[in-house]
Amino acid sequence: MKLHFTKMHGIGNDYIYFNCFETEIENPEELAIRLSDRHFSVGGDGIVLILPPDEPEKADAKMRMFNADGSEGNMCGNAIRCVGKFLFDHGLVSKTTILVETKSGTKRLTLSVENGEVAAVRVNMGKAELAPEKIPVTLTGDKIVGFETTVGGEVHKITCVSMGNPHNVIFTDDPYGLDLEKIGPGFENDPLFPERVNTEFVRLTGKNELTMRVWERGSGETWACGTGACAAAVAACENGLCEKGADILVKLRGGDLTICYTDDAVYMTGPAAYAFCGEVEV
Repeated sequence: MKLHFTKMHGIGNDYIYFNCFETEIENPEELAIRLSDRHFSVGGDGIVLILPPDEPEKADAKMRMFNADGSEGNMCGNAIRCVGKFLFDHGLVSKTTILVETKSGTKRLTLSVENGEVAAVRVNMGKAELAPEKIPVTLTGDKIVGFETTVGGEVHKITCVSMGNPHNVIFTDDPYGLDLEKIGPGFENDPLFPERVNTEFVRLTGKNELTMRVWERGSGETWACGTGACAAAVAACENGLCEKGADILVKLRGGDLTICYTDDAVYMTGPAAYAFCGEVEV
């Protein structure tokens, strides 16, 4: 059987998307591992299923995403922007404010349309969670901000945030001088993080401006991570480096995102784009 797919990316965070309004995907975990291989298959950071909502009266669609190692993720900020673009551009929705179900709750998307197609998406990512047990991280206290710990034999100051998935933010003078292939897995699999963790390596580069790299659990280094950019902005505010309530520009390998951290929610704005379409035999 042949499956039609659409390759899309949000500033370089690329996934293989399937329209599950039209077809059913069996064993998405195995399919993610197979198709994500960049040398012998389509290549990507994983696959995303665009599904009818579980509760049609409360949402317009549902998103499930699977990492390159086959593990199912709770949420992906770059992927959900692409989902919003796909839904509108393919006529599955006609309005510019939509609701999409995810494993970390239903997200509200505001679509910016140019010449009949979505060019950018603003996502209400929900409230940032700072309580250690909600992230989860095996430390105690109201929140983990600038906490000194040892990982891989080196001392780091970590700030822990959940954006529906666990994040560990480290501020450093030179994110691009780090060997992420060496140190990333150490954080991802450290016993501090019982569900593993995504780790952001961040530098303050100007007023309300950050530069970061990210090591994602299950995928390794990616060119961008929407929830990671949100976590980095939250951590910067919590550490007194950026202004809460202001637009914070976050520069990633694949491009820029604008993040706004408030008491009520974290808002992420950025582009979504197509790469190519194709068919794969399963």
